[in-house]
Amino acid sequence: MPDLIAALLISLLKAVLVVLGLLTTFAYMTLIERRLLGRMQIRHGPNRVGPMGLLQPAADAIKSIFKEDLTVTLADKLVYTLAPIVAIGMALTAFGGIPAGPAGSLFGENPWVYNLDAGILALLALTSMGVYGIFLGGWASGSKYPMLGALRSSAQMISYELGMGLSILGLLMLVGTTSFHGIVGWQAQNGVLILFQSLGFALFLISSFAETNRTPFDLPEAEQEIVAGYLTEYSAIKWALFQMAEYVNMITASAVMATLFLGGWKGPQFLNAVIPGVSDWPLVWLIAKIAFFLFLFIWVRATLPRLRYDQLMRFGWKLLLPLALANTVVTAAFLAFRGSGGLWFLGVLSLAGLLALLLMSDRVRVLWNRPTVRRPESEAVRAGGD
Repeated sequence: MPDLIAALLISLLKAVLVVLGLLTTFAYMTLIERRLLGRMQIRHGPNRVGPMGLLQPAADAIKSIFKEDLTVTLADKLVYTLAPIVAIGMALTAFGGIPAGPAGSLFGENPWVYNLDAGILALLALTSMGVYGIFLGGWASGSKYPMLGALRSSAQMISYELGMGLSILGLLMLVGTTSFHGIVGWQAQNGVLILFQSLGFALFLISSFAETNRTPFDLPEAEQEIVAGYLTEYSAIKWALFQMAEYVNMITASAVMATLFLGGWKGPQFLNAVIPGVSDWPLVWLIAKIAFFLFLFIWVRATLPRLRYDQLMRFGWKLLLPLALANTVVTAAFLAFRGSGGLWFLGVLSLAGLLALLLMSDRVRVLWNRPTVRRPESEAVRAGGD
């Protein structure tokens, strides 16, 4: 009994540390993003509170907490309040299953808050629950505009969840386990999985942008899209919780990509010849890889324009999903008929698929820009003549 209580207390302490770390990272990610966007767009911005703007996140938090929380007359008060809690709760819970180091390191016997054999499947299930927060928030507001925005948001996230799940199916068949610890161990022996699943990585990366509502897939909260979508009737701390959930989901997506495709908490093995044991430094490599993907999220936001809703859905169903299926089929065929062929051959096939996708960029652009509704030719000619 004392051992069980001690284990529970250790897990609780780890959970508290993870939550504090994620919330602190969220706060300063807002500052980092605004500063990087300001540099990329050649402007300064208002981030002047404290030395080097380091107190700006604290100022933003104080403003959100003490700002007036507007009461919507027609809202379902209970669901209206629970929706942002569900969104941030699922986002924080999902991160707890990602290992930050080897077992027996400075993180204790289990370098995670909870350890499930179905690690990646459980994480995808938890992140999918965030859709409920968005949809319930739009429905409970008692207004037609948030409801329309919530429907579109739910359709987007559910659509891209299919492509995201299929994009890692080939990876899971190759590794033979859904445990994060097993996936990291396989990469330590055979090489990072981005070498053998480059197409799957590209598809997972694109799906992550859509799942976290980031540019160019940020229609769920864009000011120009149905008056800011499901967030229209939210203000103060409730609005801040939804924004917090988006950033925490972005951190979680970065950690998942680092773990699945870049070796997780393990660094490049060749560096051990320079500094012995440097590739096994716990947490250091994982944080560095997460930081790289977070920078990529910000870079894409500063670079790409937003898609139309019909372009977004067409891209998910007509391009991303078939490519994810093709990647799964190719990986399954390789595992079934490879004979004496090595993993390098699968890497070549996956890279060829990614290069083919890049070469088809003009065709993809036509697919994006094709109008949803086509007028009959006679009507189009008559309109041109008039």
